[in-house]
Amino acid sequence: MRFTVQHPMAHAGYDPALLEPDAVGRLVTTAEACGFDAFAFTEHPAPSDKWLRSGGHDTLDPMAALAFCAALTSRIRLLTYLLVAPYRNPLLSAKELATVDLLSGGRLTVGLGAGYLRSEFAALGVDFNERAALLDEAVEVWRGVWSTDSFSYEGRHFTAAGQTARPRPVQHPHPPLWIGGNSRRARERVVAYGSGWTPLLVDGQVSDTIGTAALSTPADLAVAVDELRASLAAAGRDMVDVQVEWGRTNRMSADPAQARDLVDELAAAGATWVVVTPAQGSLEEALTSIEAYAENVVRR
Repeated sequence: MRFTVQHPMAHAGYDPALLEPDAVGRLVTTAEACGFDAFAFTEHPAPSDKWLRSGGHDTLDPMAALAFCAALTSRIRLLTYLLVAPYRNPLLSAKELATVDLLSGGRLTVGLGAGYLRSEFAALGVDFNERAALLDEAVEVWRGVWSTDSFSYEGRHFTAAGQTARPRPVQHPHPPLWIGGNSRRARERVVAYGSGWTPLLVDGQVSDTIGTAALSTPADLAVAVDELRASLAAAGRDMVDVQVEWGRTNRMSADPAQARDLVDELAAAGATWVVVTPAQGSLEEALTSIEAYAENVVRR
């Protein structure tokens, strides 16, 4: 099992001091020193006040934040968890992602999804009903412009007529693409073009809110992984080449024995990565939780 630390602002109620440059730097360098495998930021560039009041959370821009972290680290991978691909012109996001991959020495992993906040789509001028098509279009454009000079493409809302985007990502043919979402359609995208799947630990009520299928237990995950394995085999691919990252509500403050048991259950169900979130109090509390989780779970 491998472990991702998600910045604690990904949940409501964090200490604003955790966003100071020194704090972000100490969080990611401590995670790297303790043996964690990735550090992640999520994104919501224009969330509604209603969503924030009902339990939503603030974010940094993930690409800018990960570039900052890249300059302070040398080993740990840098994960967008999740990048909402439909929010951006795909040529712009291709440039941003390639830049982070280049400046990190090839450590970027692109976790991406279609998004779910209808009001945020409206604020950004993106048709909510096109989000699935725009996600697939973004990946097609990324893969094309990262491998082809004079790249041409007729998009839903743009025309590329011989564009060339250099420098390209360090990783060949491109950074890993991990598809977010619990639905069968998300797993179909993994089969079509993904090297990872990032389902969320959510029950029925939360799944209705964020527009994805419920997936609340390791047993649920095991069933979904079996379906993914069969679909990959039918397409001539092997499950060994696909990562499965389980996340959303795993807190480092959980009882260590329970945390170890959960990791074991997830591994048995087919997960290869787990996302965990540090304590949201002071910086020292967050750092202590990272160190304790590493000692009790990661390095056990």
